Amino acid sequence: MDFRKKTVRDIDVAGKTILVRVDYNVPLKDGQIVDDMRIRASLPTLRYLIERGAGKIIVISHLGRPEGKPVPEFSLAPTIKRLAELLPGHTVRFVNKVMGDDVKMAVENLPQAGILVLENLRFSPDEEKNSDGFAETIISDTGAEVFVQDGFAVIHRAHASTDAIARKIPAVAGFLVEKEITSLESAMINPKRPLLVIIGGAKVEDKQPLIDKFLPIADEIAIGGKIAADGYRSYDDKIYVANDFVTDENGVKLDISKEDAAIIMIKVMASKTVIWNGTLGMVEDPRYAKASLAVARAIGSHDCFSIIGGGDTTGFVESLKDEGLKFSLVSTGGGASLELLSGKTLPGLEVLQDR
Repeated sequence: MDFRKKTVRDIDVAGKTILVRVDYNVPLKDGQIVDDMRIRASLPTLRYLIERGAGKIIVISHLGRPEGKPVPEFSLAPTIKRLAELLPGHTVRFVNKVMGDDVKMAVENLPQAGILVLENLRFSPDEEKNSDGFAETIISDTGAEVFVQDGFAVIHRAHASTDAIARKIPAVAGFLVEKEITSLESAMINPKRPLLVIIGGAKVEDKQPLIDKFLPIADEIAIGGKIAADGYRSYDDKIYVANDFVTDENGVKLDISKEDAAIIMIKVMASKTVIWNGTLGMVEDPRYAKASLAVARAIGSHDCFSIIGGGDTTGFVESLKDEGLKFSLVSTGGGASLELLSGKTLPGLEVLQDR
């Protein structure tokens, strides 16, 4: 499927200062990165800019919810070490400011095609306020000439780094945004059939729009997770709802049964496109991750076009990466992918230049 927005391929980046919005909102424990998927997802765009002779590459992101003030445990500093490891022999630096003289000096001292990561955007309340002044200051202090949006997980938000900046300098998509959008839209518009949609998770209010959107498109929909445990009822022949569960010592339903998982696996093996959003049980506890594990292995070993979405689901699938399972797209954007699949407009996408 053709991508309707311009990408980094459509602009000349040689010698220019490029501002790149990524999503380095990675899970941390004791200051260490638990899962680097989102950092790795930014590499194709960064490597392309390096190879095409970009003058200087300024990377911006957020991490966590510092609520508009500096919070040390939400500093982006831990991500720099990992990014440098993934780009061996290349200059990767960090400045603990988003604007001001320290940023200007750091940019000035950056070598050709060097990468400079700025501090957490959300240390300022102006990021989430979509402040024009905040956007203008970042552009001015970094000397940015082109904006590349590659933070798919945040493009459903109208923030300064997804909207205001993109309105002030030429703005195009990076490769991650392009891949996510084209994969998700192709599954919605022209999927290989049969199309199976698997939906789990806890909040039916979040998932019902997705169910409604896919009901006329999908060949089958399978429901698991807490929404099934809470008594979700099928209202169409296409919708299969798990009805048997694994419980804890208090009788709380925390996973779908082995039999229900087997039924979903059979549906997987009969499908050419599989979209999975929401785990089937409480996967934080291995005792209640068995159904999700079985279904993940079925999808990852089956010859189909597969999309894995939702924060818990993608994190769970990423934990299995050493098993050699293959998925067409493990989405980096839980909320963004959910909103796109539900038919909502993504402000950070719409603001980019059209082809």
